Amino acid sequence: MEIASRAEAPPLRRDSSGGLRVGKSRVLLELVFHAFEEGATPEAIVLRYPAATLAEIYGVLAYYLRHQEEINDYLVEREKKAEEVRNRIESRQQDLAELRKRLLARRGAIS
Repeated sequence: MEIASRAEAPPLRRDSSGGLRVGKSRVLLELVFHAFEEGATPEAIVLRYPAATLAEIYGVLAYYLRHQEEINDYLVEREKKAEEVRNRIESRQQDLAELRKRLLARRGAIS
C-alpha cells in the first residue's frame, strides 16, 4: 500500500476583520496559541474549544511550529489592533466615575 504524500494547507481561514479562524469554527488562532503556550495539550485545547476538531488543532500547531516568525508577526499585529480598539472605546466613553455619581443621585431621587 502506497501512502499519498501531498502538501496540505493549514486549517486556517481569514475572517472579515482579518483574524485567523481554525477550520470552519469561530475559534481564533490566538486562543489556540495562548492555550498551547500555557501548556495545554491539543486534546485539552479541543475540550476548551469543541467547535474545532483535534485534527485542526494539531494542524494549526504544526503550522505554527514550522512558521513561528510569521505567526508571531500576526499575533503582534493583532495585539496592536486590539490596543487601538481599546483606546478608541475608552476615548469615546465618558468618565465612568461621573456617570456612577449621576446614576446614584438619580437612584436617590427615586427612593
